[in-house]
Amino acid sequence: MDIDVQSFAVANLRRRPVVTEVRGFVVGFDPGTTSPYVNYATPLPGASPTDRDIAALIGAFHERGLKPRLEFAPDSAPAVQAALQRSGFTTEAVHQYLTCTPTTLTRPSGLHDVETPSTDQEYAAIDGALAEAFSGEFAASPEGADRLRRTQGNGGAVRFVRAPDGGCAGAATCSALAVGTSELAGVGTRPAHRGRGIAASVTAALAEAMFAQGARSVWLEYSGHGSRRVYERVGFQPGGTRLYMSLPHEG
Repeated sequence: MDIDVQSFAVANLRRRPVVTEVRGFVVGFDPGTTSPYVNYATPLPGASPTDRDIAALIGAFHERGLKPRLEFAPDSAPAVQAALQRSGFTTEAVHQYLTCTPTTLTRPSGLHDVETPSTDQEYAAIDGALAEAFSGEFAASPEGADRLRRTQGNGGAVRFVRAPDGGCAGAATCSALAVGTSELAGVGTRPAHRGRGIAASVTAALAEAMFAQGARSVWLEYSGHGSRRVYERVGFQPGGTRLYMSLPHEG
């Protein structure tokens, strides 16, 4: 599965508005934000970079005034981590990921009705809800709402549960398919609505949507045992690991 996940990461970055390929790496940039979680690189499966290759990669970020950062499945390119470390990169995090297939997907009782956004107001409400859910890691913005709309319009999926006040209680997204798989990301519930099955509802609905498009699998990363239980409830199972590395004292 690591090769599929890494091949997906490469294909997904190539969808960014600006793409640079640097000596075994693909770098995706979005001029609408300086966020290192949007602007980052990933290696091609099997890449074995030299120090000169890493220097060129760093230069691609510096040309744009951005922090050099990578996300990748380390088992798919075993030589990359050591090469990055030689050039001063450090590990931000190691995340496990879970995968779901059409045969493992389940729909437990008590799930909420899930909707697909269609209006500017709904996309803005989702962006605002996710900003609140992730405790200010990013601010709600017109650009964030536009990215959600592009995800839905470009073959991915955005789903949300409507709050009693008509806004968004919680939401998540799936990237468009690549190499038969899709990444489910940004699962967030506003604090006032947590503990009610909203995350499980949008997760199940998104997996169903991608399987209807022909996906063989959907994968996601999780943080903490509580969120893992939510995803396992709808059929996600252990997959592998993803590594996050960046050059410190940058940006």
